[in-house]
Amino acid sequence: MPSRRIRRAWLTTAVAASLAFTGLVAPAQAEDVPGGSDSTVQEPLAAEAAPSPLAATGWTSPGGAASPGDFTMSPGALNSETASRVARLDSVLPKSGVQNLLAGANRTVTPWCSRDPFGTAPDPDIKYCLQSDDSTSPEWVPQGFTGVSDAKDDELWGEAGNIQLFASYDGSDPGRETDPDPATGDCTAAELEADDACNQKGVRITFVQSRTNPATGSPEIKYRHVLLGWTYVNSADHVSFDGLHASEYPIQKGVHAGGIVWYGNYLYVADTRNGLRVFDMRSIMDLDPDGDPSTHDAMGADTDGVKTTADVQDKTKVGRHDNVWYSFGYRYVMPQVAAWKFKATQSNPAGSYACVSTGAPKASYISLDRSTTPDRLIMGEYCRPETGYPSTGRIASFQIAALEGRTADVTSEGWANYLPLTNGGAQGAAVNDGTLYVNESKGTDEPGNLWRYHWNVDKQLVANGQPVKTARGAEDLYVERGTGRLWSLSEHRPGSASDCTANRDAADPAGTDYCQRVLYGHKLSWIDGRP
Repeated sequence: MPSRRIRRAWLTTAVAASLAFTGLVAPAQAEDVPGGSDSTVQEPLAAEAAPSPLAATGWTSPGGAASPGDFTMSPGALNSETASRVARLDSVLPKSGVQNLLAGANRTVTPWCSRDPFGTAPDPDIKYCLQSDDSTSPEWVPQGFTGVSDAKDDELWGEAGNIQLFASYDGSDPGRETDPDPATGDCTAAELEADDACNQKGVRITFVQSRTNPATGSPEIKYRHVLLGWTYVNSADHVSFDGLHASEYPIQKGVHAGGIVWYGNYLYVADTRNGLRVFDMRSIMDLDPDGDPSTHDAMGADTDGVKTTADVQDKTKVGRHDNVWYSFGYRYVMPQVAAWKFKATQSNPAGSYACVSTGAPKASYISLDRSTTPDRLIMGEYCRPETGYPSTGRIASFQIAALEGRTADVTSEGWANYLPLTNGGAQGAAVNDGTLYVNESKGTDEPGNLWRYHWNVDKQLVANGQPVKTARGAEDLYVERGTGRLWSLSEHRPGSASDCTANRDAADPAGTDYCQRVLYGHKLSWIDGRP
């Protein structure tokens, strides 16, 4: 059974004195001690069990039928309380709309820079390169992908178009990962001073927009990061928030955000072992409304009537501390508003890429299919078959409108399949006009595969031609209907593995590193025309 995240031992005066003597600092939230509700318990929280010795039961074949009932999800047990906390946070912190957030986007994309994760694979139709720190950081690893084409039928958010979103998880916590006392998961003062990345910050969403600069009339592509948050009420009866953390890992680990879907007002984020987390575009908190981090803007008051301020310069804290709000340095925070959890027991083996063939699946990636009626959310698994676990990964769908109700279980649409990948490894999947597109990871030493499948008369998934070579580290997939593009992104940073230089394109110099992070899109018409 996977280890549960160890609940923090919140500090008494004596313990605090001991920590001060040893140089340790309290957890990020500890100045306003979370005793009223435990911020370490976040939803969704699927029931867990040890892997069954009958893990292969139900397995048919690659591409064969799977049990759709295993994908059934129930509303999160804390949904009502979560909504109440978010409403309370909303009364204290100012909000920003998506269009205002984009108008003030502070980072710049360079289209068609020299970063190349494709090598011997064909070039995409479009390529976006992030700023250097985002392209090379070990801290934030990009995964899920969605955009306004998912969100709105007309592909416009108000008057704003050409918007893409991607999710990244915090994949590096120097100092914290080797903490001698994992029960507390603290960073030392020295570790935090050396690198604020010591904190496990959870998940962030990045809003990207291609537009015309209204002042210069020139085209530009800008982006902005937004921290995702979990609200709680501490023992001082103050509402506060933390980063996203999964329950099944110690020291705040686990939310991979391997897939995201923006639909209407809601953003759905895959929580691998548990289900879906839900966020609301109408609840984006702005901790720096005047745009000047040095002014420490005034915030509102909670039920205690005490006025608060915000500090977006200090990257080492999150939530409310001594009447000051922190957010790991991010201006914007989007709190979780609801959750969906798998109804079946989660018995996939922890710490392994192997998957059971029945029971609760993994929500490894999600996407939206607007080419059918009604619109549907696609959900699938990343699996690597091994002895006793033959599953190549299951895939199914839900009517996405049903996810807005949150009062009763939601079932899949009555179909499910095992993916036709002999070795598994699906990183993302999307459906358009009856074709299932799947990104298969091939590691850091060669380009990935983009597969095309269709359902035959027996409802089996079968291949449409040969795989199309694509980026190394190819991740989630997103269909942008207006441009006819299938978007994805590559996760590997430069120098992340010694074999990033393997399988070199003859036109490139020796030592070329193909582990590069970019956002990219292929024309669907081009993909469909490949042999």
